[in-house]
Amino acid sequence: MANPRLKDKYLNEVSPALKEKFEYTSVMQVPKITKVVVNKGIGAAVADKKLIDVGVEELTTITGQKAVQTIAKNSISNFKLREGMPIGARVTLRGDRMYEFIDRLLNIALPRVRDFRGVKDKGFDGRGNYTLGVKEQIIFPEISIDKVNKITGMDITFVTTANTDEESYELLKAMGMPFASGKK
Repeated sequence: MANPRLKDKYLNEVSPALKEKFEYTSVMQVPKITKVVVNKGIGAAVADKKLIDVGVEELTTITGQKAVQTIAKNSISNFKLREGMPIGARVTLRGDRMYEFIDRLLNIALPRVRDFRGVKDKGFDGRGNYTLGVKEQIIFPEISIDKVNKITGMDITFVTTANTDEESYELLKAMGMPFASGKK
């Protein structure tokens, strides 16, 4: 089976360019994306348990990998939340599935966002990881709008081996992340 298109782009274009730009001595120093975590909090699941199953099914459809339920670690009485209750869904992508997902996200899903002017560059955590919030799950073509009963959002986190936010920014920009105009 052939490598995903984005993996080939990383190996042949992005990695050599970053090695030259940051003057790394070894190709092993060049930052790369290690995993992508797609997380969906479902606050209304406290009242309706079926929403968790719908959320897991949607994430599984979007990513092509089985999603798992996330459970509450603490009890919060104001939210009628007990420890151990399911409150969301998440999936962790690595390897070829990760590259395929990023490719679909950048080239198909993000351009379908209404009034899209690029993603903000404020989602870096100081350690080279980037989190992007998506407001609607219907931007993914795998989700049928007719079957959606509630529009929910999700967080997509790109975990990289970069040591700084600048390295991570350059890596994601070279991979095709459409950052809004303005340098970090």
